[in-house]
Amino acid sequence: MDLNQIFQTKNPIIGVVHLLPLPTSARWGGSLKAVIERAEQEATALAAGGIDGIIVENFFDAPFTKDQVNPAVISAMTLIVDRIMNLVVVPVGLNLLRNDAKGALAIASCVNAQFIRVNVLNGIMATDQGLIEGNAHEILRFRRELGSDIAIFADVLVKHARPLGTPNLTTAVQDTIERSLADAVILSGWATGSPPTLEDLELATAAAKGTPVLIGSGANWDNIGQLMQAADGAIVASSLKRQGMIHETIDPIRVAQFIEAAREVSAAKLIEKTADPVPNPV
Repeated sequence: MDLNQIFQTKNPIIGVVHLLPLPTSARWGGSLKAVIERAEQEATALAAGGIDGIIVENFFDAPFTKDQVNPAVISAMTLIVDRIMNLVVVPVGLNLLRNDAKGALAIASCVNAQFIRVNVLNGIMATDQGLIEGNAHEILRFRRELGSDIAIFADVLVKHARPLGTPNLTTAVQDTIERSLADAVILSGWATGSPPTLEDLELATAAAKGTPVLIGSGANWDNIGQLMQAADGAIVASSLKRQGMIHETIDPIRVAQFIEAAREVSAAKLIEKTADPVPNPV
């Protein structure tokens, strides 16, 4: 898959809209209007800062169900993503936490969103929601039934989880792409805000053999220059928020500064890739 088909740019930076608690979640506040208004403000701030894409998550619904979410969450998420897509011109996707990929595909299909994130596409992960089993066979068949080309971005050895057994990262990446047909893979650190190592990104990129590898967490001004040397893009949340705090709102100035830093890396990569090789001395 070529990310340019979705984002119209190389090495896209995808900002995250973390939704306030949705209906039936433990911390639901009772006003969907307040959730929508905050989501619209977040999306507008991301777009104003020059973000390349937006992913919408029911992040504050924790504690999460491990697979199928409540129908009220599906309804609310559909409405909110549709509203955001009517506000911004950048590509929009969604992640239906913890792992309701079929629900995410259904929403994306209805509102014409371009991509979804799936935390566990294959394998078995031990998480705070219990054991989550990947069901790539159901997800890919459901996408075909929908007649959709929605891209599936899949986490490899997802954060806030531990694999059953000790899988090799290279094998995990290859299985996610070759056996589970992910369109892109995502590599994170061990938790929200924790970055993957450069070494792991290099291993994943080598194993992916041209399939895009995205940074899934922990990218900031201090490490983006290094990490993007071995990645094809990044999903960014905390670093774009006021004071870099996960519970704060998006700061368009921080977005613009982050985008500028990432663009410098992308430009350097392009120059390096297209530079004429130095001829060998005769």
